[in-house]
Amino acid sequence: MITGYCAKGEAVALSTAEPPATLRSDIVWIDLVGPSRAEETMMEGLLGISIPTRDDLKDIEPSSRLYTEEDAVFMTASLVYRSETEAPGLTDVGFILSGRRLVTVRYAEPRAFGLFKASMHRIPGGCHSGVVLLTRLLETIADRTAEILEQAVDKIDDLSIEVFGEKTASKRRPPHLLEARLRDVAGHHRLIAKTRDSIASLSRLLTFVYTVPAVQEDEDSRELCRSITRDIQSLSEHAGFISGNITFLLDASLGLINVEQNAIIKIFSIASVVLLPPTLVASIYGMNFRVMPELEWQLGYPWALLAMVISAVIPFFFFRWKGWL
Repeated sequence: MITGYCAKGEAVALSTAEPPATLRSDIVWIDLVGPSRAEETMMEGLLGISIPTRDDLKDIEPSSRLYTEEDAVFMTASLVYRSETEAPGLTDVGFILSGRRLVTVRYAEPRAFGLFKASMHRIPGGCHSGVVLLTRLLETIADRTAEILEQAVDKIDDLSIEVFGEKTASKRRPPHLLEARLRDVAGHHRLIAKTRDSIASLSRLLTFVYTVPAVQEDEDSRELCRSITRDIQSLSEHAGFISGNITFLLDASLGLINVEQNAIIKIFSIASVVLLPPTLVASIYGMNFRVMPELEWQLGYPWALLAMVISAVIPFFFFRWKGWL
């Protein structure tokens, strides 16, 4: 799907069914979402540039992701998408500055694009050129990345309260709660890892964008690019801090699981020690020797039961006195 946008955000559909002979002069942004080969060919003919394919966007070599070809500037960044789901991922997005237009090529729907489209009409002066569009779009992407981190912090705080919440006699921790929370910790770790990869990609792209002559010639875009670079650096530090908190939460959860398992093992150990003396008494009086004085006692049976109870109670209270129970 191909959509063109004017300076104030008006959308213009472009289709291979009725390919235009030329592009309207007021179109400053062309957004290609999952383009087919026919759509790529049509845009290559209209723009006079080569549209990168999905395989081209996935190339991890920095020299292949940021380069200039004739009068066009090609850039690729990895953006987080599906951040609200349990399976967040990264998608490679191509940004192309061609003349006064910006061309984006993507195969997913990062939320930042929808937010930017909805706010284009509110940008002072409108997006009259591809350079302004690019810097404003990168600003929205940085804001969306900050929002993802803020949402992750809130969820991790809630998870921390759930893991370290006070456990009383009337409100015990449900069985297997910590094991289930480990899966949540793994999900948050995946999201933050993807976000850090995206931030690193954006940092490289912004460093390259700042050197583009068209950006240097536009003072507002140059200053905005510098501001976004500082924001990305602070987001990188914040993501590192969140990653450290996740690591602590993971270690603490594993430690609590070990504590609970040790408590269970301790109970079984104490139970075996408490039941050992009664077993000894029962085994003595269960022997079938001919000469056993107690066999003639009329109170032998109650005496044996009393001896077993006393031999079990004494170790129990001893453990309570020691604080082992």
